[in-house]
Amino acid sequence: MTTNSNAAEPGYRVLNPATGELVESFPTASDDEVEAALAAATAAYQTWRDVPIEERGKVLARAADLFAERAEDLARIITTEMGKPLSQAKAEAEFAADIFRYFATEGPHLAADQEIKTLSGGRARIQKLPIGPLLGIMPWNYPYYQVARFAAPNLMLGNTIILKHAETCPRSALAIHDLLRDAGVPEGAYTNLFASHAQVATVIADPRIQGVSLTGSERAGAIIGELAGKNLKKAVLELGGSDPFVVLDAQDPREIADTAWETRMENTGQACNSNKRMIVAEPLFEDFVAQLTARAQNLAPGDPANEEEGTYAPLSSRAAAETLAEQVRDAVEKGATLHAGGHLAQDGTAYYSPTVLTGITPAMRAYHEELFGPVAVVYKAADDDEALRLANDTPYGLGGAVFSTDPDRATRLAQRLDVGMANVNTPAGEGPEIPFGGVKRSGFGRELGPLGMEEFVNKRLLYTAD
Repeated sequence: MTTNSNAAEPGYRVLNPATGELVESFPTASDDEVEAALAAATAAYQTWRDVPIEERGKVLARAADLFAERAEDLARIITTEMGKPLSQAKAEAEFAADIFRYFATEGPHLAADQEIKTLSGGRARIQKLPIGPLLGIMPWNYPYYQVARFAAPNLMLGNTIILKHAETCPRSALAIHDLLRDAGVPEGAYTNLFASHAQVATVIADPRIQGVSLTGSERAGAIIGELAGKNLKKAVLELGGSDPFVVLDAQDPREIADTAWETRMENTGQACNSNKRMIVAEPLFEDFVAQLTARAQNLAPGDPANEEEGTYAPLSSRAAAETLAEQVRDAVEKGATLHAGGHLAQDGTAYYSPTVLTGITPAMRAYHEELFGPVAVVYKAADDDEALRLANDTPYGLGGAVFSTDPDRATRLAQRLDVGMANVNTPAGEGPEIPFGGVKRSGFGRELGPLGMEEFVNKRLLYTAD
C-alpha cells in the first residue's frame, strides 16, 4: 500500500514570484517512493563504486556538456521558479557545467592514494574511497549551482545521491535528474525525491544513508545537524552569512562603490556570501553612501525574464520579501537612516526595492541577523582596528573581503577575519577550484576545489608491513 506520511504539507510547487501565480504543483513523495529511493541508491552504490574513476569522469564530462547545451532552457525554469534574472540564471547553469567539468578532469588526481612517511618501516598509504549513499538537501537561491557542487565530487568519488531540493524548485530538480540520467549516471546513483520534512528525518535515520549535506538557513542547519548527530552521520552544513566588505581606502571611490553595489545586488541580494555589511573608512563614508543611494533610487520593478536597465527583480517569494521588510522596518523605527528603497510591493508579489541603510546599532535586528535581499548596510570605521572589530562582530563567519590600495595592509586585516573565506581586493574568489565554506554559525565543511572531495570520503589507511 502506498502511503504519504505528511499529506498535510503543501507539497512542491512553482509559484512565480514576479506575478504571484501558482504555475504548477507536484505531490510529495509517498513513503513507498522514499523506500524505493533508498533501495535504489544502495543497490547502485554496489556497482557505481567499482566503476573506474576515469569512467565515472567521462559521465561527469557529459553532464558538463549537457548543462552548457541546455543552459537557456535551464535558465528559464529557475527564472520562473525563484525570480532570478534570466542572464544570471543562464550564467548559473554554465557555472554548474564548469563544476562538473572540473571534477571530471581533476577528480582522478584529487582522489589518488597519498603515500605517508612511516617511522617503523613498512609502507603506508591513505586511500580516498566512497562511503555510500548520501542525502543532499538543497536551497532555492542557486538551484543548479548548489546541487552541482554537492553532486559532482561525490558522484566522482563513487558515492550515490538522494537529492531533496527546495519545495519551490521542483521543475529545476526534475531537470537536473533528467540531465544526469541522459549523461549516463546509472539508475539509483542520483535520485530526485520530493520528500516531506518528516521523510527527510526518516532518510537521515536510515542506516543505509552514510551522510547528509545541507545548504540552507541557520534554523534548518540546527535541525539537520541534530538529526545527523543523533544518528551518527557525517554532515556538511553551509548556512547563512553576513559577510563584511571592508574598504580601507580607494584610488577610485566610484569604482569601489560600483563593485560593492553590483556584488550586493547579485541574485537580488540572495547569496549566502553576499557583502551584507559594508564597512567603510571615515574619509570615504559619505561619498560611498551617496554613490550607493544614487544607484538605488529611481529603480522600478522589472520582469526577470525580460531584463531592462533601471529595473530590479523580485525576491524568491512573498514571504521572503515580507521578512526583509520587517527587518528594515525594525531598524528604521530604532533610529537607522533609510537613504533609499524600503518599499514592499502592495500587490502580493515578491518585489522589494533595493535599499540603503546606515546607522545600524546592536539594538536592531539588522545588526545581528542576515539580510537576505537587496539591502546595502553601510558602517563607518574610524581606523583599521574599528573596521576589524565591526567585521568580526557577527555570529556568522562565511566570507569577507578587504580593499585597499596597499595590498599588504589589506592582507594584514583579511588574515584576522573570523571567516572561512578571506579575500583581498576582490569580493570573493570564485571558480570550481576554489573551496567554499564557513565557520561559527555559518556552518562547517567545505565544497568545491580539492576540499570538495574530502568530506564524504573514507580516508582509509592501507599499511603493508616489510
